[in-house]
Amino acid sequence: MIAFGPVPSRRLGRSLGVNNIPDKICTYACVYCQIGKTLRMEIERRPFYRPELIFREVSEKVEEATGRGEGIDYITFVPDGEPTLDANLGREIDLLGQLGIKLATLTNASLIWREDVREDLLKLDLVSLKLDAVSEALWKKVDRPHKSLSLEKILDGMLDFGREFNGKLVTETMLIDDVDYGGEFERIADFLKELKPDKAYIAVPTRPPAERWVKPAVEETVNHAFQTFAESLGEEHVEYLIGYEGNAFAYTGNVEEDLLSITAVHPMREEAVREFLRKANADWDVVEGLLARGRLIELEYGGRRFYMRKLKSRE
Repeated sequence: MIAFGPVPSRRLGRSLGVNNIPDKICTYACVYCQIGKTLRMEIERRPFYRPELIFREVSEKVEEATGRGEGIDYITFVPDGEPTLDANLGREIDLLGQLGIKLATLTNASLIWREDVREDLLKLDLVSLKLDAVSEALWKKVDRPHKSLSLEKILDGMLDFGREFNGKLVTETMLIDDVDYGGEFERIADFLKELKPDKAYIAVPTRPPAERWVKPAVEETVNHAFQTFAESLGEEHVEYLIGYEGNAFAYTGNVEEDLLSITAVHPMREEAVREFLRKANADWDVVEGLLARGRLIELEYGGRRFYMRKLKSRE
C-alpha cells in the first residue's frame, strides 16, 4: 500500500502518508525502529515505484478522504525505509504538488550531504531531520549507519540545507534507556543553535522496537534533554513527542486531562502549574491525585520543580 491515512500527527496535524520505499530498505538499522530490522542496507539512490503510480494512488486517497469530509494538512513521505533513497522523489514531489496540499517528509538525514537530495527536499513545505547524536560513538550505537556514511558530512549537509530551506524545519531526537548520554545533550544543543530549526522534538520509542533490549529513556533523561535544548533554542522551540497525538493544548474544561495533555508536550514548572490551576478554579489536590495514580511525575532540574506526564511506554 503506497498511500495510507490520513492519520493524526503532533507535527503534521492530519497527515496522509506516502510509502515510497519497500519494507525495509534503509541507510540505518536503528535499534529502536518501530518497523523492525533493516532487511537491506543501501546508500545509493534508485527508483522503486513509478512516480505516476504514486501520484494516482495518493490522488485516490485524497479524493476518498475529502469525500468523507476529512481534512488533510500534509501529504507526507513516511515510508518503510529512508525516503531519500528514492531517485524519483523530486519528480513525485512535483506531481503531488498539483494537489494543492502541503508536502512533508520525515527523513533520517543520512543522505542530506548529497546535493541532489537537498534539491529534492527544498521543494517540500516541511522537513523533519533525525538528530539522535552528534558524536560518532553514540551515532553508531543507536542509529547503526551503513559503514560508508560519515556523520561529519551529514551534519554539514544539515547545516547547508537549513541555510537554504524556506519551509518549516524540525528535528527529532530519540532517547532510549541504558545509554550514557554524558555531555551529548549539550553538544546536540550547540548544533541546534547553529541549525535553528522551527522546532526540536524529543521522542522516546512508543511502539515495539527492532531490538528487544531497547526501552524508552527515563523521564529525568527526557526532561534533562528538554531543558538543555531549551537553553539554546528557547522553550517555545522544543517539544516532547512521546506518543500523545491530537491537540495537546485544547482547553476542554477537564482540568486533569488538560494538565496531562500539556505535560505530554512540555514539562511544566511548579509555578506554571499553580497558575494553570488558579485559572481553572482548581486546587493542588488535582496534582496530588494525578501523582498518586501515577499519571503525572514530579522532577527536579536546576533547582526547580517540574511536572511531566508519565510516559505511557514506561507504565
